[in-house]
Amino acid sequence: MLLLSNYIMESILKLFKSKDETVVSPISYKYSEDRILKELKEYIDKTYDQHYSQNKYQSTEFIMDSGHGTGFCIGNILKYAQRYGKKGTKEDARKDLLKVIHYGIMSLHNHDKQGAS
Repeated sequence: MLLLSNYIMESILKLFKSKDETVVSPISYKYSEDRILKELKEYIDKTYDQHYSQNKYQSTEFIMDSGHGTGFCIGNILKYAQRYGKKGTKEDARKDLLKVIHYGIMSLHNHDKQGAS
């Protein structure tokens, strides 16, 4: 299920990459969306290698499978949004925003999965 999020991010990033991995786009982004999407994908990829993933399963998968995914994701979105700028360095605040977006992606995945059943 979380592999779908990774697949979506890879698909989005392919739109921005040429064969030599340089960012190419006919759109002149005003808010660095292409760079931020690339960074977001790198951040999400790291969560699969870190302590979030035990024995190749993330605890989020168990929560989603037990039917509590929406509340869990929305709760974490609220948690990290409210914490933004109140803990640690500016880089820590930035990571909180990446977490908000990541939980948003997982929530979208859960929403779409529930709509399909």
